[in-house]
Amino acid sequence: MNLDKLIIGKSKSILELKLLINKVASANSTVLVLGETGTGKELVAEAVHKSSKKKGQFVPVNCAAIPSELLESELFGHEKGAFTGADKARAGRFEMSSGGTLFLDEIGDIPLPLQAKLLRALESKKIQKVGGGKEIPLDLRMVCATHQNLEQKVAEGSFRADLFYRINVFPINIPTLAERSEDISLISD
Repeated sequence: MNLDKLIIGKSKSILELKLLINKVASANSTVLVLGETGTGKELVAEAVHKSSKKKGQFVPVNCAAIPSELLESELFGHEKGAFTGADKARAGRFEMSSGGTLFLDEIGDIPLPLQAKLLRALESKKIQKVGGGKEIPLDLRMVCATHQNLEQKVAEGSFRADLFYRINVFPINIPTLAERSEDISLISD
């Protein structure tokens, strides 16, 4: 995979970013992509996936765009009859990304009760669908992203410390365009 097609730039900070992507791609570590809105966190997550040996899909989920009461079903799937309107069983994003990469964008917006279930899935490498009793084994890489300060959210009690440490195995900070102004002409072409 040629990173130059996804991550455009030749500045020192972008070259360092590409080096980090190549380094983590060969491992199966959980990655936390940090950066301001608009810096390309999803592109970095996709680059990690495409540079890896994972054969499955890259499955992105914008956690901030899904209402909190639907997010659990979206991530974990559900069985028929699990709740009103669940007229058939549905695979969640975890299952869809099996053999590939699950990208959880804006992970800082996940409600606390769901953070506990997410932590359990990461620790056990298994999930249960909403309304289900059977454990489903996971084989995926998780890449998470946020523009929020998760350490501050942990201190405030709005983000679980144990989940933060579980997803912050390999942090990647994306430089802003202001920090790599020499790349502007390459990006605008």
